[in-house]
Amino acid sequence: MSTIRIGWGTRIALLYGGFVLLMATLVVSSMRQDFDLVSADYYEQELRYQEVIDAGKNQSVLSEAIALSLEDDLIVFTFPEEFSGAAVSGKVSFYSPVDASWDRSFEISTADNQMLIPKARLKSTAYQVKINWTSEGKDYYQETALTLKP
Repeated sequence: MSTIRIGWGTRIALLYGGFVLLMATLVVSSMRQDFDLVSADYYEQELRYQEVIDAGKNQSVLSEAIALSLEDDLIVFTFPEEFSGAAVSGKVSFYSPVDASWDRSFEISTADNQMLIPKARLKSTAYQVKINWTSEGKDYYQETALTLKP
């Protein structure tokens, strides 16, 4: 039985060759990754961020936050008592960090101080729910985490 002897020069060449192959694989796989930005117009949103801060302060002085609850096939948003009978307009945005194509936005329309959104219109994933609304000339903002399970 004969054994194959590999010299130290060949071993070093194999080590460097393996390292180069590993680096090339990592570079190619990283170039194929799809990175979704949080928003396509993030720069403009950053310039207007003081408005979001002020709206968040307005929301913090309310008696309570907007309550989110899951009932059967619906997501129920219950607005604080301060908004009973008041005109409320704005937008509810569901941001999915997993895939930008899963993001959804809905215009606020309330009945009996509640807004209902069917779960079927959203994917089963974790969302960051961003609620921007205006009532009686005052802006409000609330951000809440929500996980929808199948």
